[in-house]
Amino acid sequence: MQLQLQRPICFFDLETTGVNVTNDRIVEICVHKVHPSGEEETHTWRVNPTVPIPVGASLVHGIYDHDVASEPTFKELAAKVHELISDSDLAGYNSNKFDIPLLAEEFLRAGIDFDMGKRRAVDVQNIFHRMEQRTLSAAYKFYCDKSLDNAHSAEADVLATYEVLKAQIDRYEELQNDMNFLADFSNRQKVADFAGFIAFDDQGEEIFTFGKYRGKTVQSVLKENPGYYSWIQNADFPLYTKKVLTAIKLRGFNNG
Repeated sequence: MQLQLQRPICFFDLETTGVNVTNDRIVEICVHKVHPSGEEETHTWRVNPTVPIPVGASLVHGIYDHDVASEPTFKELAAKVHELISDSDLAGYNSNKFDIPLLAEEFLRAGIDFDMGKRRAVDVQNIFHRMEQRTLSAAYKFYCDKSLDNAHSAEADVLATYEVLKAQIDRYEELQNDMNFLADFSNRQKVADFAGFIAFDDQGEEIFTFGKYRGKTVQSVLKENPGYYSWIQNADFPLYTKKVLTAIKLRGFNNG
């Protein structure tokens, strides 16, 4: 079956130096772009993370320092990757929680203003967990009756994720073949900053989800305690969280 698309969608997967969105780096990225016409294209890059790859991470994805020593850095690849996905929605497996936030960090470090405001994100893992509660390998076997022999290879994972989503739509009548529906369905909490430090309440206002101001609107906190903005900007929060916070602050200033 073919996805019903109004715009291209890029399925992507990252292999990284670790699981810290703020500090870890990409060592491999694969993007599988599906066009509304049905045309598909796959691009895979190894990336020099410019920092040592921990042995624990290498044991998971099989990529060691010597494998990427002569590869381009993400900063060198950023413009090419951004051009590829700039007109597209995004999809992946656990992508809303990890891959998209980390990709955003890498783009911002490279000086590229990455913004999800005009695109949708479909997280195939969230659809799977809401339906079956399994892993990617089990999802591939369950939905596609195939074995994922090269799990933790970015290209194998991203192509399996693409096949799983199509099979999910075939299997479940309640799943609409529509990216707006799938993006909403695969997002458990509507967040403003990917990492989940800033979310939306029932009225659509941004609220903090952590610390002493948990549950309070960002606008009210910044008005009550202007120094909280500076504290976040100087603390170890993701760059995209800081970018979103700045936009909220400027919006409040302009509206005030």
